[in-house]
Amino acid sequence: MGPNNPEDPFQLPELLFQVSLRPQDRGSQLACPRVDPAAWKGRGQTPPSPSTFCSSGPRACARCAHLRTPHPDQPRCHPKQIDTIFPLVTAKGENHPSPNFNQYVRDQGAVTDQLSRRQIREYQLYSRTSGKHVQVTGRRISATAEDGNKFAKLIVETDTFGSRVRIKGAESEKYICMNKKGKLIGKPSGKSKDCVFTEIVLENNYTAFQNARHEGWFMAFTRQGRPRQASRSRQNQREAHFIKRLYQGQLPFPNHAERQKQFEFVGSVPTGRTKRTRGPQPLT
Repeated sequence: MGPNNPEDPFQLPELLFQVSLRPQDRGSQLACPRVDPAAWKGRGQTPPSPSTFCSSGPRACARCAHLRTPHPDQPRCHPKQIDTIFPLVTAKGENHPSPNFNQYVRDQGAVTDQLSRRQIREYQLYSRTSGKHVQVTGRRISATAEDGNKFAKLIVETDTFGSRVRIKGAESEKYICMNKKGKLIGKPSGKSKDCVFTEIVLENNYTAFQNARHEGWFMAFTRQGRPRQASRSRQNQREAHFIKRLYQGQLPFPNHAERQKQFEFVGSVPTGRTKRTRGPQPLT
């Protein structure tokens, strides 16, 4: 904006007063009459400065501030009237701090969202360490299920902000929870904070699940598929890395491991080796 723009919030108020008086407004009743400075000298008074002169309020003060020799009969601006103008000018250019969205998410994520609609997804969790899928068989949690196993089908429902979810076995209807010792167990109800996990997408495209109550404790499994103690697990460890895979049910033979069979060879009776028939030898 230019220096003579009355809407510039960074312009000095004195300049705004000079520009705010348009030529068509000089003949209005709010405009101050131009008089000779001798009217002030005849009374033995010194003409006031334009910043302390006004006619009937802040608006008129802004209009008459352009006059170098205001009329002596006009009342002067009270300092409070000038203060009522300056905040309106300076407040227009204030820089208000932007809202902290991360803090809002942390505050809202501390409690369960009871108003929003639940988002439910179904998939499998492939363990990077064991090479199998996470399964919920009652109270026991392990990562030894093959692809398509009915116990490997998981129902994941959202809890609140911050990618917080609850994980439940579709077949056993038990939630994956973590007790105070850091052990994974299955519970019939997932309302407690022990059964809420935070999804963390890592740089290597794997997903880690951190318990909402015990910060820094992650769901992890050993190479044998047994749950690892959460207090010893970390986000950057292979034991805590998972891949989400769609559940497609049991695969047809021969891809399904439980239905694989050994190939059967057709037996045949061995026969004796026949002698080689040679042609007649020429006489020498």
